[in-house]
Amino acid sequence: TQNSRKREEEHTPLLSVHCSTTMATFALKSFTGLRQSSPDQINFVSHVPSSLSRSQRRTSLKVTASRASPKLANRSLRVAVIGGGPAGGAAAETLAQGGIETILIERKMDNCKPCGGAIPLCMVGEFNLPLDIIDRRVTKMKMISPSNIAVDIGRTLKEHEYIGMVRREVLDQYLRERAEKSGATVINGLFLKMDLPEEWDSPYVLHYTEYDGKTGATGQKKTMEVDAVIGADGANSRVAKSIGAGDYDYAIAFQMTYYEDLAEMYVGDDVSPDFYGWVFPKCDHVAVGTGTVTHKGDIKKFQLATRNRAKDKILGGKIIRVEAHPIPEHPRPRRLSKRVALVGDAAGYVTKCSGEGIYFAAKSGRMCAEAIVEGSQNGKKMIDESDLRKYLEKWDKTYLPTYRVLDLLQKVFYRSNPAREAFVEMCGDEYVQKMTFDSYLYKRVAPGSPLEDLKLAVNTIGSVFRANALRREIEKLNV
Repeated sequence: TQNSRKREEEHTPLLSVHCSTTMATFALKSFTGLRQSSPDQINFVSHVPSSLSRSQRRTSLKVTASRASPKLANRSLRVAVIGGGPAGGAAAETLAQGGIETILIERKMDNCKPCGGAIPLCMVGEFNLPLDIIDRRVTKMKMISPSNIAVDIGRTLKEHEYIGMVRREVLDQYLRERAEKSGATVINGLFLKMDLPEEWDSPYVLHYTEYDGKTGATGQKKTMEVDAVIGADGANSRVAKSIGAGDYDYAIAFQMTYYEDLAEMYVGDDVSPDFYGWVFPKCDHVAVGTGTVTHKGDIKKFQLATRNRAKDKILGGKIIRVEAHPIPEHPRPRRLSKRVALVGDAAGYVTKCSGEGIYFAAKSGRMCAEAIVEGSQNGKKMIDESDLRKYLEKWDKTYLPTYRVLDLLQKVFYRSNPAREAFVEMCGDEYVQKMTFDSYLYKRVAPGSPLEDLKLAVNTIGSVFRANALRREIEKLNV
């Protein structure tokens, strides 16, 4: 009607508000062609009655904004993915398959990131990973307490179940190459910064240095205009800084890079006051590492303690590489802004207690890309913040409870040696092992037994009391 058209004209478009036995590693804190849409391409937001509640108005506006996104003339939506790890590779592949013009920028194509390298069984099938990139299939684990009491874990695993151990340089390259085969353009470059758009539908201008093998080590400075950006550039994300995503606590992980199907986890104040040390098997070496948030300056001391605890098993090994990398401890305060979204480590998707991040990185990259493909109708329309917010809502609903539970477990059981002794004792319980592995391997909440849960609670309390009594006796002997 004339009245409705008049109201539409009075409103602006809405934007939703290796051959060695040992190895070590640690982590530190730390288009051109985009055209402005013509007025007849833009559908303005219809009037929302003031009688609606604030939440109702917000919901109505957000839905309408996505539907009002203009169609793109004579081109596809263009999205840049910054970072070529599991998050970036999975995102770029999904975007390219969905009809999006995709550019992936990664500086270190052969990056060997200091990482435990464990992936759950469900990731192999869900991301169609070839079995030959899995170096080891871990079917047995030992959890070792501060007093060196070892508990065998893995008794509940079925014959076909295992934890996959991968090298990040192999996994990351495979995912990038698969994205390229799907149609993504992969650039060996260093992302520097981006200019934010002045208008709601203006492009993001990316500044980066491209290394093409012809310009030498200095590379060539270039710019690029895109419609949207996915930040998959790790814990020290420059994309996150560009949108003011805020800081987060981080762990420092230190890893040195003959265990065939066995992995070990060490807990205790000597190896980490708030995390754990690990010995994980790789292709032709083992990774010996540890991490901490609260005592980053002592990381080398903790690393040495982890090696000392495992010295009988790695005796004669040679340290072939020492690596460092920051590990985020919780999601960033802000994970999206307009047409920019963060995924993987850049978003802070690493679980407490276990320190797992590979699966969640790849999953978040895929989920974010799926939201862009859906919102843009396979690259035919411009997107806005409401489209990206669907990714965050789905992610939080699916995985946020897992992060909260593991955060609680870390606060309860990693706070003192008596608590760690109780934790290791608890890990020996077959019911605990079954629940833990079912949840980890398949990324689903395993249904428990109320009776077994009650027994577990009683046993845990008993373990804590026994561990505290043991500590008091040890303190008396030391006096």
